Amino acid sequence: MEKVSTIGLDVAKHVLQGVWRGRAGRGGYAPEVAREGVVAFFGSLPACLIGIEAWARSHHWDRVLIGLGHKIRLMPASYHM
Repeated sequence: MEKVSTIGLDVAKHVLQGVWRGRAGRGGYAPEVAREGVVAFFGSLPACLIGIEAWARSHHWDRVLIGLGHKIRLMPASYHM
C-alpha cells in the first residue's frame, strides 16, 4: 500500500472498515480490523487524517487514534449520501 494520507473509517460494534487515499491519488479499501486489532493496525501507519462518523462510540476511537498521532475529523451522519 502506498503512503496513506486520508482514511474514511466506518465504526461498527465488532469490526472497523475503512477506505483510504494515498498522496498519489490512488485509493482502495482498508482491511477489516477487529476492535482488538485497531491500536496495532493504526499504530503501524504513519500519521494521517481519519474521518469518522460522529456517534457515541466514535469519541472513544477519536481519543485512541489521536493518542497514536493521527488527526481526526468527526462528521455528522447527515454528511453521508
